[in-house]
Amino acid sequence: MAKQTRERIIFIDLMRAFAVIMMVQGHTIDAFLADEYRTYDSLIYGFWVTIRGFTAPIFMVSSGVAFTYLFRSAHLPFNENPRVKKGVFRFIVLMLTAYLLRFPTYRMVDFSQVTHEQWLTFFTIDALHLIGIGILFILIFSYIAEKLKLNEYLVYSLAAAFFFMIWNVTEYINWANYLPIPFAAYFYAGTGSLFPLFPWTGYVLAGAILGTYLAKNPGVYASKKFSYKLGGVGLGLLVAALAVSLIQSNFIGYKYFITDNSFVILLRLGVVTLLNSLMSVLAISLKRIPLIVQEVGRYTLVVYAVHVIILYGSAWIPGFAMFWPKSLNLSYSLLAALVMIILMIYMVHVIQKLKPVFKKKPLPSQV
Repeated sequence: MAKQTRERIIFIDLMRAFAVIMMVQGHTIDAFLADEYRTYDSLIYGFWVTIRGFTAPIFMVSSGVAFTYLFRSAHLPFNENPRVKKGVFRFIVLMLTAYLLRFPTYRMVDFSQVTHEQWLTFFTIDALHLIGIGILFILIFSYIAEKLKLNEYLVYSLAAAFFFMIWNVTEYINWANYLPIPFAAYFYAGTGSLFPLFPWTGYVLAGAILGTYLAKNPGVYASKKFSYKLGGVGLGLLVAALAVSLIQSNFIGYKYFITDNSFVILLRLGVVTLLNSLMSVLAISLKRIPLIVQEVGRYTLVVYAVHVIILYGSAWIPGFAMFWPKSLNLSYSLLAALVMIILMIYMVHVIQKLKPVFKKKPLPSQV
């Protein structure tokens, strides 16, 4: 069993690699594609927008699965689990990186020239903030479950449902009237936040459910039976999404729109779960996958941060999107996305090649 807990689960790395590559292409095309090509009359654009709507949930669910799997695999009490400190450290790194990427001025201590719009951009909550907060919530709810002797699945499920359901209330409150902007930004999209806590934290916590199951059932991921069960859960969520859609349209009077209502939340969870099922079958069938694919899955933070800086720049360097903002045709935008993906994969390859150089050579007594 000890050996099992140290093993990486290939399909999780596949999911994370897929998620970050999808995010890279999504950001790149969105940064360069001209407005005249952004029409739903185009099947290609409509397909791209639809697929892009699943990228963030995939990224967040995968992050929740990966962290919780490693955390629960330690099989130690909360206060003795080394993954607690690592989780807190990960939270700090994610938050610092997220705020540095949006830092409003090249002057580290002089903010006199920063405009109101720049402050709003700085305080915008994006995917890195959200995943960091999600990891912190996983730790908090894990501690509560242990101290109160509650079932972890129940705690994570109720917590995820809370963040999903309360969105219908929080999003329509003008939090800026009650809280300073840096805090209000976490509660709703009104200040420009891309991924406020509601409903997005729910996806990270949903990933914690699967991560816990994998940790408590070592080796289960190697069975196609597990993949089929996961696929069944995904289909069940899609059926639930369809049922909610019919109820909303026929009895409540909701209009169809791409936002985070109950239908879309269930749809996203269903698709992400089915994709996990597909990736687990793929991992079993292939037995081995190219090492570079696994490494991309492990370096998601680096890939995310570097591609954002290349595209959008930072307070210290300009990004390419500043020179060609939404001005390219479809072909050139797709080419830019392909180049960015290749560049990020090559960067991970270089990191892997350089790692041994920076590792301390073991002493003879350590060999």
